[in-house]
Amino acid sequence: MHIHVLGICGTFMGGVAAIAREAGHRVTGCDANVYPPMSDQLRALDITLIDGYDPAQLALAPDLWVVGNVVSRGNPLMEAILDARLPYVSGPQWLAEQVLRGRPVAAVAGTHGKTTTAALLAWVLEQAGLAPGFLIGGLPRDFPVSARLGGGDWFVIEADEYDTAFFDKRSKFVHYRPQLAVLNNLEFDHADIFPDLAAIETQFHHLVRTVPRSGWLLANAGSPALDRVLARGAWSGRVALDSPDGWHIRNVVETPEHTQFEVFEGDHSHGRGALPLAGAHNRSNALAAIAAAAKIGVAPAEALAALARFGGVRRRLELRGERAGVRVYDDFAHHPTAIATTLAGLRARLAAGERILAVFEPRSNTMKLGAVAAELPASLADADRVFCHAAGLDWNVAGVLAPLADRAQVFDALDPLVAAVVAQARPGDHVLVMSNGSFGGIHERLLASLD
Repeated sequence: MHIHVLGICGTFMGGVAAIAREAGHRVTGCDANVYPPMSDQLRALDITLIDGYDPAQLALAPDLWVVGNVVSRGNPLMEAILDARLPYVSGPQWLAEQVLRGRPVAAVAGTHGKTTTAALLAWVLEQAGLAPGFLIGGLPRDFPVSARLGGGDWFVIEADEYDTAFFDKRSKFVHYRPQLAVLNNLEFDHADIFPDLAAIETQFHHLVRTVPRSGWLLANAGSPALDRVLARGAWSGRVALDSPDGWHIRNVVETPEHTQFEVFEGDHSHGRGALPLAGAHNRSNALAAIAAAAKIGVAPAEALAALARFGGVRRRLELRGERAGVRVYDDFAHHPTAIATTLAGLRARLAAGERILAVFEPRSNTMKLGAVAAELPASLADADRVFCHAAGLDWNVAGVLAPLADRAQVFDALDPLVAAVVAQARPGDHVLVMSNGSFGGIHERLLASLD
């Protein structure tokens, strides 16, 4: 079968395309401004990419059009598909029907940590010899691809609450019918499609409703929103994460190379482990992966051994380079909570006197709308200096960051921002760049200027 994927360079749709190619389908796709890193992965898989949504692509005559949620009414190619009454389906539905049906699925959901937790779980299962299939919303360093069919039974999927497609406004994860669901946390996000937190909680309860009696719900016990979701009804086995009565972590030691900790289930210790990732949020991600793997059949001791060898995920506190004694990192943090936890994780690994220069852009739809702007000053408290790129925003970024006083600077263009960072940087500093986009290639510009 020939399928043509609209919006193919997104991490989810790119994963769908990779899996379809592995399954033997002919795959082509298009996107606006075809861009890496997904474009590089897809081209390596011999998938033809087309830049833009020209209706002339109808001449490709695929058997099926697979539509990503970036596509909306008014898109010229989509309008041509509708006018011609051609067969189309959403990416999540195609995946559910063609790949997930009949397989046990482990779905990792939550506002934060989905990508890292899914990558951790896939790695643990891989090291245990279970050869899982997976689709991860990022590029894990331990695998050559972000998605694969896998040779084993289990399929690990990053379960996003964002909407499925312009013609299916349910969250993506309702299509996956998991046997096991990890609920990492839940906060207000995606202000472009959800009016409030209660609306997101409803979607999460739709996910809970699809887990069978024989399945498992692993939920963070410290999330009031998840408590409300589960109070609506839960029919599966329950596992509490980050709870003294359930799975939790004690005896933490942060070193420059690892986070060392001991894993407990109630009062029973499963042993100590070391994780290359920094911060309390990543310890929670690792705990969720260990507990989920245990329900799948992997002993916690085996999981802990695998986590010590975990290579991480690109754009999660990823060191991009060092120049003149200054380190430059890239991180996907695009919500105040993610910003705060990333900064705290980096801070925990630094020696006394080492500074963090935080460089960020409010780029997610929630941030662009200013829906969580009031939380930004507190989220940046661990930074010694703050540099914000605020081009195109219609809310007063400088006013919002005023509580940070002279620690914060706001710029409408990248050149003066880069110049300001370089002017203030000194040997031993750590420049943490945070965005869910390419940020105009700022990492390379910073490194070149520092050099």
